Amino acid sequence: MEGGFFSWLLYGEQINLDGDDSKEDSDEEYHLNVEKSIIKKFRKPIWSRFTRAIRDYELVKEGDKIAVCISGGKDSMLMAKLFQELHKHNKVHFEVTFLVMDPGYSEDNRKIIESNAKKLHIPIQIFETNIFDSVYNIEKSPCYVCARMRRGYLYSEAKRLGCNKIALGHHYDDVIETTLMGMLYGAQIQTMMPKLHSTNFEGMELIRPMYLIREDDIKAWRDYNKLGFIQCACHFTDTCTTCSEDGRTKSKRQEIKQLIHTMKETNPHVEGNIFKSVENVALDTLICYKTKGVKHHFLDTYDK
Repeated sequence: MEGGFFSWLLYGEQINLDGDDSKEDSDEEYHLNVEKSIIKKFRKPIWSRFTRAIRDYELVKEGDKIAVCISGGKDSMLMAKLFQELHKHNKVHFEVTFLVMDPGYSEDNRKIIESNAKKLHIPIQIFETNIFDSVYNIEKSPCYVCARMRRGYLYSEAKRLGCNKIALGHHYDDVIETTLMGMLYGAQIQTMMPKLHSTNFEGMELIRPMYLIREDDIKAWRDYNKLGFIQCACHFTDTCTTCSEDGRTKSKRQEIKQLIHTMKETNPHVEGNIFKSVENVALDTLICYKTKGVKHHFLDTYDK
């Protein structure tokens, strides 16, 4: 289609979303069907895993005001719908606000985010920043700098709105990829935690309620509901080599994705094993480890 991916997404707003050419669902019917799909069709792989993470990691507590951070991709949009359902059915009283930070989106990206939010009945609040312009000329680790700046702005705006938590849409696959990346590229064993206290914004906390949800199930939900989201929030999507999937220029995360996929061919349990490995750490078998910034070596207590 002329205009590429963005034109295809915007064109999707004009066609029948329920697959029935004889009639078009109203906006109200459509968003209710999307919500129904979460509770019914995707109850086990999505809704149950979402509520399990909330419960097991104690992510939502009485009186919380949570800023659900939406980037415009499939993960954060689904997270927003999950929080809407949780807010309706949960016995614990908490508040949510749906926060979109515009770091300098293209006009097309911004339009798609706003259109999807309207279609899904997500009452978003948008605030502007110039992050993409700020990192444009950074040569070393621009993605890392961008991510740090984005999180800082999200914390700041959420706190200004009276929130005590921000929710990010990282999922199960992000967790295992991050764990493996730390070992292979960072020479350390660490994982992506389900929740963290902010070190720079007092009283603020980060939570990851999609922690147990598989990416393939998120994609299945998206496709079942014939939804189209922006694939990358990056200002450089059209030219960024880290977003390339041509096999020649790949990000480290894409390399890890491919490695896990290859290992899974001979070991179908590899993903679960990586995830569980950081829950089964045997400190007595480690040469050294760090806790609260202090390094402990096995020789410290070896002869005691």
